[in-house]
Amino acid sequence: MIFGCYALFNLLASLVFGKYLVHIGAKFMFVAGMFVSGGVTVLFGVLDQVPEGPVFIAMCFLVRIIDAISFAAAITASSSILAKAFPNNVATVMGSLETFSGLGLVLGPPLGGFLYQSFGYEVPFILLGCIVLLMVPLNMCILPNYESDPGKHSFWKLIILPKVAFISFVITSLSSGFGFLDPTLSLFVLEKFNLPAGYVGLVFLGLALSYTISSPLVGLLSDEMPHLRKWLLVFGNLITAGCYMLLGPAPFLHIKSQLWLLVLILVINGISAAMSLISTFPEILSCAHENGFEEGLSTVGLVSGLFGAMWSVGAFVGPTLGGFLYEKIGFEWAAALQGLWALTSGLVMGLFYLLEHSRRRRRSKLQNSLGTEEERTALLPDET
Repeated sequence: MIFGCYALFNLLASLVFGKYLVHIGAKFMFVAGMFVSGGVTVLFGVLDQVPEGPVFIAMCFLVRIIDAISFAAAITASSSILAKAFPNNVATVMGSLETFSGLGLVLGPPLGGFLYQSFGYEVPFILLGCIVLLMVPLNMCILPNYESDPGKHSFWKLIILPKVAFISFVITSLSSGFGFLDPTLSLFVLEKFNLPAGYVGLVFLGLALSYTISSPLVGLLSDEMPHLRKWLLVFGNLITAGCYMLLGPAPFLHIKSQLWLLVLILVINGISAAMSLISTFPEILSCAHENGFEEGLSTVGLVSGLFGAMWSVGAFVGPTLGGFLYEKIGFEWAAALQGLWALTSGLVMGLFYLLEHSRRRRRSKLQNSLGTEEERTALLPDET
């Protein structure tokens, strides 16, 4: 529950901050979020000094909740600032942002483990919190102030757009997939291959490194050829589904589980996840603009908040449901069910894009035929 409350409050805070981004101010929200997040990270390092029992549990919940809210503020504001600063390269910028997220995933466990073994529990949290706090004055100096009028639209108007609803389902499935691997993959590797505990983290590197390297490349491709963006999203989901089917592998495939195959699948999964995820933000933003949302910071804030909220849903469901299924039916079947979720979201998204393409073609033909009729009507008096 202590870990799960983070995703819950991140979800709620993302929606609130996305809605009121313009009222609060993107720069202030980002700086304040970083300041609070750095402070509570330092507090995490001294939680072992709190008396045992209800007081300790209550403090864990309190610090975790505040951290979730502050992180939601920082990430919502940062996405909005970047999308506002680089409106023609949203996917490239988001891909670059995910590169640093991936680097954090790669460096966090080994660096944290080294500091923990060398200096004890407090030092990793205090050091990381101080690094975040040092970034606060730097960002206060270099970040621009963006002024914008509050928008008249709401999250409800955004989420009821069919395309946005389907993309939200895709974001949740991808986030759930990452969350599913956190509590289950390490246990599976330890049990199946009898690896030393220190080597388990290296298995995760296949996923983190491939995602880190491919994210900016996918973002650049998405911005250079926007017509490919939708198919990157669809095929990324379908490939991800296949990866989860092969992680175990699923028993019905009758493939022997091997370590090299597991690492290869994780590498492919990192690339396919980048294909899908990097395309979601610009797709939602373009859909919002096509449906009458104003082109400004207020709309970008709504999209950022929605993205963060949907990611938090998956981050909560993935490890919770994944851990339960792991205990009941084993990793192989649990991973296959996770792949079924990605397969469903990919097929639904692909079907929607095909129907949208067909509808646009019919509309274009109708407009061309109407234009031809008007030209003939205008020429008839001259001909007589």
